[in-house]
Amino acid sequence: MTEQPRFIAGGIATDERGSVRFVNSYDFTGVRRFYQVTNASLATERVWHGHKRERKWVYVAKGSAVVAAVEFDHDTQPSKGKTVHRFVLSEDRPGILAIPAGYANAFRILKPETVLMFFSSSTVEESEKDDFRFPPDYWGEELWNVKHQ
Repeated sequence: MTEQPRFIAGGIATDERGSVRFVNSYDFTGVRRFYQVTNASLATERVWHGHKRERKWVYVAKGSAVVAAVEFDHDTQPSKGKTVHRFVLSEDRPGILAIPAGYANAFRILKPETVLMFFSSSTVEESEKDDFRFPPDYWGEELWNVKHQ
Protein backbone atom coordinates (compact mmCIF):
# COMPACT_ATOMS: atom_id res chain seq x y z
CA MET A 1 0.00 0.00 0.00
CA THR A 2 1.28 3.45 -0.86
CA GLU A 3 1.77 6.19 1.68
CA GLN A 4 -1.36 8.21 2.43
CA PRO A 5 -1.84 11.80 3.62
CA ARG A 6 -1.67 12.03 7.40
CA PHE A 7 -2.19 14.64 10.07
CA ILE A 8 0.70 15.21 12.49
CA ALA A 9 -0.88 16.61 15.65
CA GLY A 10 0.58 19.52 17.56
CA GLY A 11 -0.62 21.47 20.55
CA ILE A 12 -1.05 24.80 22.26
CA ALA A 13 0.55 25.89 25.53
CA THR A 14 -1.09 28.89 27.17
CA ASP A 15 -0.30 30.92 30.26
CA GLU A 16 -0.63 34.53 31.42
CA ARG A 17 1.94 35.67 28.84
CA GLY A 18 0.05 34.26 25.84
CA SER A 19 0.26 31.05 23.85
CA VAL A 20 2.68 28.94 21.87
CA ARG A 21 1.46 26.71 19.02
CA PHE A 22 3.73 23.80 18.15
CA VAL A 23 4.14 20.55 16.24
CA ASN A 24 7.10 19.05 18.06
CA SER A 25 6.94 15.66 16.33
CA TYR A 26 7.35 17.16 12.84
CA ASP A 27 10.79 16.59 11.30
CA PHE A 28 11.90 19.17 8.73
CA THR A 29 14.25 16.70 7.03
CA GLY A 30 13.67 16.89 3.28
CA VAL A 31 12.16 20.38 3.21
CA ARG A 32 13.80 22.47 0.48
CA ARG A 33 11.57 25.56 0.58
CA PHE A 34 8.39 27.01 2.01
CA TYR A 35 5.78 29.53 0.98
CA GLN A 36 2.73 31.19 2.48
CA VAL A 37 -0.69 31.38 0.78
CA THR A 38 -3.73 33.56 1.42
CA ASN A 39 -6.95 33.67 -0.59
CA ALA A 40 -8.79 36.80 -1.66
CA SER A 41 -12.17 35.43 -0.58
CA LEU A 42 -13.92 32.47 1.01
CA ALA A 43 -15.15 31.43 -2.45
CA THR A 44 -11.64 31.05 -3.91
CA GLU A 45 -10.73 27.43 -4.58
CA ARG A 46 -7.19 26.29 -5.24
CA VAL A 47 -7.75 22.85 -6.67
CA TRP A 48 -6.03 19.74 -7.90
CA HIS A 49 -2.40 20.56 -8.28
CA GLY A 50 -0.12 17.54 -7.93
CA HIS A 51 3.40 16.21 -8.18
CA LYS A 52 4.76 12.70 -8.73
CA ARG A 53 8.04 13.32 -6.88
CA GLU A 54 7.41 16.36 -4.69
CA ARG A 55 6.08 15.99 -1.15
CA LYS A 56 4.20 18.77 0.63
CA TRP A 57 3.39 19.60 4.21
CA VAL A 58 0.63 22.10 5.09
CA TYR A 59 0.24 24.17 8.27
CA VAL A 60 -2.52 26.68 8.98
CA ALA A 61 -0.92 29.59 10.85
CA LYS A 62 -4.14 31.61 11.08
CA GLY A 63 -7.80 30.76 10.50
CA SER A 64 -8.95 27.43 9.09
CA ALA A 65 -9.21 25.61 5.78
CA VAL A 66 -10.38 22.38 4.20
CA VAL A 67 -7.41 20.68 2.54
CA ALA A 68 -7.91 17.64 0.32
CA ALA A 69 -5.51 15.20 -1.28
CA VAL A 70 -6.08 12.40 -3.77
CA GLU A 71 -3.64 9.94 -5.31
CA PHE A 72 -3.36 10.30 -9.09
CA ASP A 73 -2.31 7.36 -11.24
CA HIS A 74 -2.17 9.00 -14.67
CA ASP A 75 -0.84 12.34 -15.95
CA THR A 76 -4.00 13.47 -17.77
CA GLN A 77 -6.86 11.08 -16.90
CA PRO A 78 -6.34 9.61 -13.43
CA SER A 79 -8.89 7.26 -11.88
CA LYS A 80 -11.91 9.10 -10.53
CA GLY A 81 -12.63 6.35 -7.99
CA LYS A 82 -9.65 7.13 -5.77
CA THR A 83 -10.32 8.12 -2.16
CA VAL A 84 -10.28 11.86 -1.57
CA HIS A 85 -8.73 12.49 1.85
CA ARG A 86 -10.20 15.62 3.48
CA PHE A 87 -8.82 17.43 6.50
CA VAL A 88 -10.01 20.54 8.32
CA LEU A 89 -6.88 22.37 9.47
CA SER A 90 -7.16 25.15 12.02
CA GLU A 91 -5.06 27.44 14.16
CA ASP A 92 -7.16 26.14 17.08
CA ARG A 93 -5.87 22.60 16.51
CA PRO A 94 -2.24 22.95 15.45
CA GLY A 95 -0.82 20.25 13.24
CA ILE A 96 0.78 19.58 9.90
CA LEU A 97 -0.80 17.68 7.04
CA ALA A 98 1.78 15.51 5.27
CA ILE A 99 0.93 15.00 1.58
CA PRO A 100 3.02 12.28 -0.10
CA ALA A 101 4.44 12.40 -3.61
CA GLY A 102 1.92 11.16 -6.19
CA TYR A 103 -0.99 13.13 -4.72
CA ALA A 104 -2.87 16.14 -6.03
CA ASN A 105 -4.02 18.63 -3.42
CA ALA A 106 -6.71 21.27 -3.14
CA PHE A 107 -7.86 23.73 -0.51
CA ARG A 108 -10.49 26.30 0.36
CA ILE A 109 -10.39 28.61 3.36
CA LEU A 110 -13.18 28.59 5.93
CA LYS A 111 -12.43 31.92 7.63
CA PRO A 112 -11.38 35.31 6.22
CA GLU A 113 -7.66 36.12 6.44
CA THR A 114 -6.64 32.46 6.74
CA VAL A 115 -2.91 31.91 6.26
CA LEU A 116 -1.54 28.56 5.06
CA MET A 117 2.13 27.64 5.03
CA PHE A 118 3.32 25.03 2.55
CA PHE A 119 6.64 23.23 2.95
CA SER A 120 8.03 21.44 -0.12
CA SER A 121 10.61 18.75 -0.79
CA SER A 122 11.48 20.29 -4.18
CA THR A 123 13.05 23.47 -5.44
CA VAL A 124 10.88 25.71 -7.63
CA GLU A 125 12.72 24.45 -10.73
CA GLU A 126 12.19 20.79 -9.77
CA SER A 127 8.53 21.46 -8.98
CA GLU A 128 7.89 23.11 -12.35
CA LYS A 129 9.12 19.96 -14.13
CA ASP A 130 6.85 17.77 -11.95
CA ASP A 131 3.59 19.72 -12.22
CA PHE A 132 0.19 18.16 -12.92
CA ARG A 133 -3.15 20.00 -12.83
CA PHE A 134 -6.68 18.67 -13.05
CA PRO A 135 -10.12 20.31 -13.50
CA PRO A 136 -11.76 21.72 -10.33
CA ASP A 137 -14.63 19.21 -10.36
CA TYR A 138 -12.55 16.17 -11.38
CA TRP A 139 -13.02 14.35 -8.07
CA GLY A 140 -16.51 15.68 -7.29
CA GLU A 141 -18.38 18.80 -6.30
CA GLU A 142 -19.02 17.87 -2.64
CA LEU A 143 -15.39 18.46 -1.73
CA TRP A 144 -16.04 21.60 0.31
CA ASN A 145 -19.15 20.49 2.22
CA VAL A 146 -18.16 20.93 5.86
CA LYS A 147 -20.48 20.45 8.81
CA HIS A 148 -19.88 23.25 11.28
CA GLN A 149 -20.38 22.40 14.93
